[in-house]
Amino acid sequence: MQQGPPLTKMTRLAYIDWMRGLACVLMFQTHCYDSWLSPAARKSSSLITWSQLGGTLPAPLFTFLAGVSFALVTERLREKGVQRDAIAKQTILHGAEIFGMGLLFRVQEFALGYLWSPWTDLLRVDILNILGLSMMLMGVLCWATGNGTVAAARVRTLVASFLAAAAVALITPPLWTTHRPRFLPWPLESYINGVHIFDKPQPWLFPLFPWSAFAFAGLAVGFYLFSDFGKRKGGPAFALLGGMGIVACFLSIVLDSSRFRLYAVYDYWHSNPNFLLMRCGVLLIILFLVYAWCRWGFAQKGFSPIIQLGNTSLLVYWVHIEFVYGRFSILPKGQCSALKATVGLLTIFLAMVLLSMARTTWKKRKAKASKRGLVVTAATAES
Repeated sequence: MQQGPPLTKMTRLAYIDWMRGLACVLMFQTHCYDSWLSPAARKSSSLITWSQLGGTLPAPLFTFLAGVSFALVTERLREKGVQRDAIAKQTILHGAEIFGMGLLFRVQEFALGYLWSPWTDLLRVDILNILGLSMMLMGVLCWATGNGTVAAARVRTLVASFLAAAAVALITPPLWTTHRPRFLPWPLESYINGVHIFDKPQPWLFPLFPWSAFAFAGLAVGFYLFSDFGKRKGGPAFALLGGMGIVACFLSIVLDSSRFRLYAVYDYWHSNPNFLLMRCGVLLIILFLVYAWCRWGFAQKGFSPIIQLGNTSLLVYWVHIEFVYGRFSILPKGQCSALKATVGLLTIFLAMVLLSMARTTWKKRKAKASKRGLVVTAATAES
């Protein structure tokens, strides 16, 4: 989702929008097949397996890109000489706005499905909630490290972001198992480990631990990319990140196969730092490949539906849920063959691209009308 705080006018970076668009497409296919495939179709086709594998990427991509965009905005405001208190105020407030939208989304979902939705769904920790909280935490971190020159602040923030991501990853396993904060009411504990109303943390929810680690990792990568080295070297700087991603994936495999166990409960696929290291490595590899595709490939040759979706990722996320999981689902849930669900997926994809284009067109017309109004006002004043 498009989470970078709109604090300053800037040129959009195609590789960020392309990655957001990719996350949207992966999200569509995951949700569509999960909602519509019948039990028989799930068993007879490997499609659902590949769909679920792709479904592990959208949330990390959205959260990681929120950190990258956050770094871009903060860096440019610092370069303009904006005081760190003002930067923190605006970024933290925008994070609070995203968090509020997450709460509003849950209210909408409950209202549309009130006949069968339990009231506890109102307090479920979803991706927008954790994006908003992560942005608020990033605002605090950038404020704490924002003293001094722009270059010095950049280095401090980069290092602090990396350490914050590592700390979240390392603290996650005990917060999920041996040191759960059971003394908290479940709505609050759910923000720590995603326990919700169940007896144990749920991997399909989005608590701060470990999901905020992706935001902090993105923040560190963002400040690296917008450093003097990153801006000067371009392709080699991204290639270095891709190489680091490969190393991270290899290191994750090595650590997983090791006999050494740091935690009493080892759960590689959900809470362990080794799996988070693997996913961060995959994100870095994707970042390099997308950058290469946007710079040297055909990503920006003519109209790109992927970039278009990335421009309005929050809107298409919000809308498509109702037409896939909600009351207005375009296909019967849990009753479709693989072919029928795929046709539904293509329909959702095209509908969301058209919706995104309509939103972009409306914003451009609104901007032009506002500009014409300013010109008329200025001319009237001069006369």
